[in-house]
Amino acid sequence: MKLPRPGMIVPSPFNAFLALVSAAMLTLAFPNFEFWYLAWFALVPLLWAIEREKASTARSFVVGWLFGTVFFFGTCWWLTFAPITYGGFPWPMAYFLMLIVAIVVGLFPAIFAGMLSILLRRFGSIAILAAPFLWVFTEFLRYWLTGNNWNAIAYSQAFRGDTVHFASIGGVYLVGFLILIFNAFLFWSNLRLISSGQKYSLYAAIAIFWIGFAYFTTFVGDTGDAQPNIDKKVSSSVVAIQPNVPMAGLDSAKWERLRQHQIDLAETEIRKLRTTNNEPLTVILPESPMNFMYEDDREFQHYINDFARRNNVSVLFNSAEPDKTNGKYFNSAVMVDPMGKEVAEYDKIYLLPFGEAVPPLLEGILPGFVGNFSYGREYDLLPIGDAKAGVMICFESHFGQLSRHYAADGADVLIEMTNDGYLGPTPVLRQHLANAVFRAAETNRPVLRVTNVGITAYINEKGEVLNPTSAYQEDTRTWSVSKSDGSQTFYVKYGDWFGWLCSVVTFGLFIIGFRRRRDGIKSANSA
Repeated sequence: MKLPRPGMIVPSPFNAFLALVSAAMLTLAFPNFEFWYLAWFALVPLLWAIEREKASTARSFVVGWLFGTVFFFGTCWWLTFAPITYGGFPWPMAYFLMLIVAIVVGLFPAIFAGMLSILLRRFGSIAILAAPFLWVFTEFLRYWLTGNNWNAIAYSQAFRGDTVHFASIGGVYLVGFLILIFNAFLFWSNLRLISSGQKYSLYAAIAIFWIGFAYFTTFVGDTGDAQPNIDKKVSSSVVAIQPNVPMAGLDSAKWERLRQHQIDLAETEIRKLRTTNNEPLTVILPESPMNFMYEDDREFQHYINDFARRNNVSVLFNSAEPDKTNGKYFNSAVMVDPMGKEVAEYDKIYLLPFGEAVPPLLEGILPGFVGNFSYGREYDLLPIGDAKAGVMICFESHFGQLSRHYAADGADVLIEMTNDGYLGPTPVLRQHLANAVFRAAETNRPVLRVTNVGITAYINEKGEVLNPTSAYQEDTRTWSVSKSDGSQTFYVKYGDWFGWLCSVVTFGLFIIGFRRRRDGIKSANSA
């Protein structure tokens, strides 16, 4: 078997450098750097490298692979925190394993680059304008093949607000498409100006880009004031507890002290609220390492029921609840009413792969790192006063189809209960928050984000983060919940239609491209 020569697959040093520049710029657009504006031209060097290597699909593929590997390693290095801190992994091994993960996920930008090089050969430089469709297709492909689309390019804009509201139409894929349009147009206009012999073409292209961007953000992307709608009738008040429970070292005595302290925090806020209103009141505790077990632990059941009755409040908390069909447990959100009775339970549907559940094909071969929970099967809504809430537990805020299902079923508000403490004081805290921002914007429903170590926050219907807590500090928040008007966004009605559209366009471009190539070969042979 003849192996390919290095020159056949290894891009030029300059083109590799361009890929690294793109990866670095896009990394800086994400938390914790959050230079969001860099995303709007971060891919120009990558597109330039692909254009320069377009004669070779393999070399273009490697350019994209290098970009993707560096970007995912640069934005997701925090995955090493838990194995180093809690698993005792030597740090070189943890970072090596992280590199392997980045190399695998980096294959999707590599596919983007390889496909774009083919279209550039078929259609010429105008094919650069197909880049937004290809990019969305490969992000969509990443989601369907891995069940994860963490740090899709749109999430870089979560805390800017100018473009997030477009998620109500086409989700993260439409926002990502808009970012790619600017990148592709900037590069294409520069190519056109160079080919026409114009001087200062790069400066002209940059000027065109910024004029368009200024118009877009000023007149199209205005989101208005970051204030909740005060005209809505309040259905319930909510007390959110951020207890900052440590991830390790919880013996029984400390466990009981921490549990009581959370109740003390809640009762302090309840007394304050009772002096100003008589609305129904719900206390929300976050997902945490305390591992409550409401049904199996009779002492805890009595304890939480008594708290609810004593204070005339509903309580929503995270609990491991038995799955009577197989002897395993669900990762659940349980609600107890003011009478001290369980009235609702949501069992987590989207479990963290290998963390909370092993994929069915590998179950029994590999262990779950945190547990091996059962997958929930019902999209249960929980009562918050007269309103209805859909619950997302931790990682589930990453899934637009869950929140849109809730909104379609009549949810007035979304609640995220999460604990990011296992991943430390790292960029994951704000990257995870960015997911919740998009879920609010997609559904036009506020998200009440209640966390163990932060960032607890109220996210309004426009995706604006209000009243956030500081990370790794004990804190509380009180918010009002109102019924929605029942309207459904285009995204709630039709889901990831834009991802499917870009996939269809991508396949259509390749069908046309290969037909043109076949017709060209026939013409050459006949001549």
